[in-house]
Amino acid sequence: MLCLSCRTAHPLPPADFSSPGWRLRQGQAVWKPSKNRPELAGDLLLATNAGGNYVVQFSKTPFMLAAAQVADGAWQIEFAGARHSWRGQGAPPARFPWFQLPRALADMEPGRPWKFTRRADDSWRLENTRTGEILEGVFFP
Repeated sequence: MLCLSCRTAHPLPPADFSSPGWRLRQGQAVWKPSKNRPELAGDLLLATNAGGNYVVQFSKTPFMLAAAQVADGAWQIEFAGARHSWRGQGAPPARFPWFQLPRALADMEPGRPWKFTRRADDSWRLENTRTGEILEGVFFP
């Protein structure tokens, strides 16, 4: 007998930034979800570890606007305080800038159609040339 089943990816546990190997960066960012939507300004947190895991959080106190996490071959992304979320295994989807930012800051090419630019003042810009989505910001020293 053949049995088929569908397995839903479970939410990732929160990352423990107090454990060894995590590097936290905090800053400010402006996100323009598409060329027809207004910009949103907020606080940006990027946490990475040597194992390739990372967390990106974009918030406007007291709201979490976007949170992306990659851990041990799994990924998840949440918007509007988890009202909208997606999870999966393997490489995260290229359509979200939150998954492209850690790659770009590590001097790796972001997924297509993203374009990453570093500026002389230590700010950066990540742009989807097809949709007009833009994420730009700077991290505090």
